[in-house]
Amino acid sequence: MKYVHVGINVSNLEESITFYEKVFGEKPLKVESDYAKFLLETPGLNFTLNVRDEVNGNQVNHFGFQVDRLDEVLKHKERLEKEGFFARGEMDTTCCYAVQDKFWVSDPDGNEWEFFYTKSNSDGHKQDSSSCCVTE
Repeated sequence: MKYVHVGINVSNLEESITFYEKVFGEKPLKVESDYAKFLLETPGLNFTLNVRDEVNGNQVNHFGFQVDRLDEVLKHKERLEKEGFFARGEMDTTCCYAVQDKFWVSDPDGNEWEFFYTKSNSDGHKQDSSSCCVTE
């Protein structure tokens, strides 16, 4: 397998393309009036935007990028904040049976993306103060 494919519904193609260009750091490979395709080599991701008349909130729990080190999390957080995003940080949080450092950004239709580094395993699913793997 070379690519994971994820297709999401969006209500405004231009806004979504702008958001994902900034998040991925790349322009889409293909753009039509009702469709856009990003093809990322690292990570191997075929990601498509599909225009729908109406999109009601987050239709999935969340998406994310797992990185190897804390400095990678911080590099992406700084990069996206420079792009004008609010990056909601969660450092040293217990989530999904792991201790992680992470941050979140939301696309124009409310889909949340996390960038995270797993520091260690944990016996607990989440801390009370953490939104963890459940987005609000």
